[in-house]
Amino acid sequence: MVTLADVAQHAGVSASTVSYVLSGKRSISASTRERVERSIAELGYHPNAGARALASSRSNIIALMMPLRSDMYVPVMMEIALAVATTARKHGYDVLLLTGEEGQAAVRRIEGSALADAMILMDVELDDDRLPMLRLTERPAVLIGLPADTTGLSCVDLDFAAAGARCAEHLAAQGHREIAVIGEAAAVYERHTGFAVRTLSGLRERSAELGLRLLHRPCDGSYAAVAATLARIYDERPATTAFVVQNEAATDPLLALLRQQGRAVPEDVSVMAICPDQVAAHASVPLTAVAVPAQEMGRHAVEQVVAKFRGQGADEVVLLEPELTVRESTGPRGPGH
Repeated sequence: MVTLADVAQHAGVSASTVSYVLSGKRSISASTRERVERSIAELGYHPNAGARALASSRSNIIALMMPLRSDMYVPVMMEIALAVATTARKHGYDVLLLTGEEGQAAVRRIEGSALADAMILMDVELDDDRLPMLRLTERPAVLIGLPADTTGLSCVDLDFAAAGARCAEHLAAQGHREIAVIGEAAAVYERHTGFAVRTLSGLRERSAELGLRLLHRPCDGSYAAVAATLARIYDERPATTAFVVQNEAATDPLLALLRQQGRAVPEDVSVMAICPDQVAAHASVPLTAVAVPAQEMGRHAVEQVVAKFRGQGADEVVLLEPELTVRESTGPRGPGH
């Protein structure tokens, strides 16, 4: 294994000079820096992460807290996580993924150890129990999600309330008046998960302003659950002519069930979704949708953390503007409705 001393000898400099080049703690002449970097490359030297952390009190690791729950759509969460990891790597950081439902304990573990220099938190609830401790930590932290109280916090999220409002506006413009929302699993709303509650709030407020009748039903996304939910909706609101789906797993079962019932999309019923573009574009009927910008959310979170490391980042809330793409699944309300 190549050591720092080997690099120093190869470059003809002291070991401390090599250390300063690696840490950036002191100014080194351009010619000396180039000579050391050339020796590092030729010898294939990789600094020992543990030693570097001890020397600098930094681990160059960002902890990503991403509880993996059975009622969440994991592919979207993993897309965000991948964006966090790739962006972090570009800035010289690695990512420690914490997938357990530890809540405060996870924040306490990171704060009380040298495991990571910063934290990014996902699956944020309106009254998230991690937040009181997070406000006390000295480590930079960013939420991918929006709690009820953002005081003293940095957050990035899609403006889900505006996304819900855009759905209501689009369907109202097509003449629809009876709209059903197939939402996330009931547990997501029971936890007051921010994105789901905010979407529903935006939908309800804008629907009321536009004179739409809105019915919301949670659904776990399985074929059987979607079938039962659809039957219940038509029992309660037989005049329903449009659906808004905020549950990626439910989109394909819903389209299949409507087809089996002889309800053509969009001639008889319109369907739109709040989901990642690839889910919408590859559905059996390409879905009109407000995109969930998973990659952009992950990238923004890391850039906020890095800015905090550099002393350039104040606490801020970044809400990404929703983008609606009209595809083949929505159209005017049929003349028979």
